[in-house]
Amino acid sequence: MLNKLILGTVQLGLPYGINNVHGQISLDNSLTLLEEAFKSGITFLDTAEAYGNAHEIIGLFHRRNASARFNILTKLPHEFAEQIDDKVERYLNDLQVDSLYGFSFHSFDSYKGKIKDVCRQLRKLKEKGHINKIGVSVYTNEEAIKSIEDPLIDFIQMPYNLFDNCHLRNEVLEKASNSNKEIHTRSCFLQGLFFMSPESENPVARSLKEELSLINDIAERYGISIQDLALHYAFENRKINSILIGVDNWEQLLQNIVSLQRSVPKEALMEVERIKIKDIDLINPTLWNKLT
Repeated sequence: MLNKLILGTVQLGLPYGINNVHGQISLDNSLTLLEEAFKSGITFLDTAEAYGNAHEIIGLFHRRNASARFNILTKLPHEFAEQIDDKVERYLNDLQVDSLYGFSFHSFDSYKGKIKDVCRQLRKLKEKGHINKIGVSVYTNEEAIKSIEDPLIDFIQMPYNLFDNCHLRNEVLEKASNSNKEIHTRSCFLQGLFFMSPESENPVARSLKEELSLINDIAERYGISIQDLALHYAFENRKINSILIGVDNWEQLLQNIVSLQRSVPKEALMEVERIKIKDIDLINPTLWNKLT
């Protein structure tokens, strides 16, 4: 199962997550996390220039561990002045890798605004072997479907979780599968929201109190943890190629690995489909600041 896992690295470079009480991971702990993740069999990292100094930390790990090389997926910033090939060359140097497994647009708007300007350059970088696959990060089904229809795009990164579930995303998953496009999902734990109490005073949790209570009820009735339910809901969908998760330390990652080794009743996963979010803006983390 771990070959389906992509470890997110935003926590290495920034304090991140609605339920993060520890702040940014220290350098020593970041290097330990990467070392243990690689030893456990995780070989893919998701990162970005926008994630603080995450690129440099990954590069430092690679310099110190000559026999350990992660497959890297990174992203093009929303705004940039330098040429794409110069930027990719700098990324390769910062990350200490020979090529990027995935290079994606940070958002659909960025993709839509720059695709005509950089399309030829991206194809050349693929031909040179500097980039393996080109992708785009999306939020809505409309964005995903338009991206899937573009022959330049090899993979889509999109939300998928207990709230942003198959009820909302099945059309996209079917179209991607039929088009031989990879689907990488993120927000498996919705930035830690699922671990918050339904009675929390956090404005996001308060707005989703009924839905948080429902997933707690499903987990309790089937004798499983919220972590088990959330991980297996994404991992057991065969139309999803990879699942991106973020952790604050090695112990959390180990908990996820152990969780994936446990079994979850299919009936519990099917009950997740009962969850139908009325206001989908509530499950878009980029809009959460409007609730605070």
